[in-house]
Amino acid sequence: MFDTDETELTTMGAQITTREIKQQPELWQETFQNFVKNNSNIANFIDKIKAETSGCVRVIFTGAGTSAYVGDTIVPYLTKNGDRSHFSFESIPSTSIVSAPYDYLEADTPTLLVSFARSGNSPESVAAVELAEQIVKQLYQLTITCYAGGKLVQRMENKAENLILLQPEANDQGFAMTGSFSCMTLTALLVFDQLDMEKKKKYIDTLVEMAHELIDRESEIQALVDEDFNRIAYLGSGSLAGLTREAQLKVLELTAGKLATIFDSSMGFRHGPKSFINQQTLVFDFLSNDRYTRQYDIDILEEIRKDQIAKRTVAVGIRKGKNFTGDSFIFETGDPDLPDVYLALPDILFAQTLALLSSIKVGNKPDTPSSNGTVNRVVKGVTLYPYSAE
Repeated sequence: MFDTDETELTTMGAQITTREIKQQPELWQETFQNFVKNNSNIANFIDKIKAETSGCVRVIFTGAGTSAYVGDTIVPYLTKNGDRSHFSFESIPSTSIVSAPYDYLEADTPTLLVSFARSGNSPESVAAVELAEQIVKQLYQLTITCYAGGKLVQRMENKAENLILLQPEANDQGFAMTGSFSCMTLTALLVFDQLDMEKKKKYIDTLVEMAHELIDRESEIQALVDEDFNRIAYLGSGSLAGLTREAQLKVLELTAGKLATIFDSSMGFRHGPKSFINQQTLVFDFLSNDRYTRQYDIDILEEIRKDQIAKRTVAVGIRKGKNFTGDSFIFETGDPDLPDVYLALPDILFAQTLALLSSIKVGNKPDTPSSNGTVNRVVKGVTLYPYSAE
């Protein structure tokens, strides 16, 4: 797909999605450049919050669908590596906040609401912000979005307690979010990770190299897609467990549900969800780079391989220490010391590519996979009800 003529891709209904997946290495470099350019504004914003609050500020990462999975991916890492003397980190979907605000918002707790949105036009995006402003007495907001003309940005502009970080080149036009997910994830990491700038740049250079390697090895992913399967399971641990939600969603979206999917943590999968596996199932586990955690990822892979219950069982990650004895997609350019949350970016590129190729296999058009229009690029049909504390 990545080397296919654009005219042919257009005929296949895959030109937009293929381009948007392939361009991510360049988008990640641009994301870093934007961060460097805005670094002083970001630092001033964070310092202002610290100066005006006492104790630990609650940071809520929020969004709907793919945007919610940004928080699921980065929170485990930030819980250990963020500025925990000033912030606590949580991931709460905007859909949960909108439907049950009293369960998630605390009036008397200083809160930084970090909103992720591709377009910022989903009804839940704006509604979650409005509810937070209504309920939380001391509220700050960081808006990370890809569209300057979106309703979320328009609502947030010129507010002293808000900072907007735009990712304009990552505003995916295809149905499924690809570069928008990875760029918003990277932006949030750059903002809250305590690493110095040199280390961050080193990690991004590695990610870019890994992404180009994956694009060059598309044929290996195609070989997996050529197998006889109708189910896919994604497993992982820590930040990579959060990533499995987005990985499986790409398959569901781009195949319009023609392939069944499941996601879970490597440890949790045994507790019932393993029943999902049959002889037409591809099982993928995103291997952790953490020596301790990696053992659990490999254990479940070895167990499934030994049981001989899946079509294929594949480890995705970097070679180090203990490795899976079965099939693997190993990034040869990867750094074995790369934190899992950064490894999530080339991992999701793998999942996006597999979903793209699977969409073509089942006869779908990846750019417009929902032929009956019941699922849309920007969600429709949402009724929002007025909220009042009882």
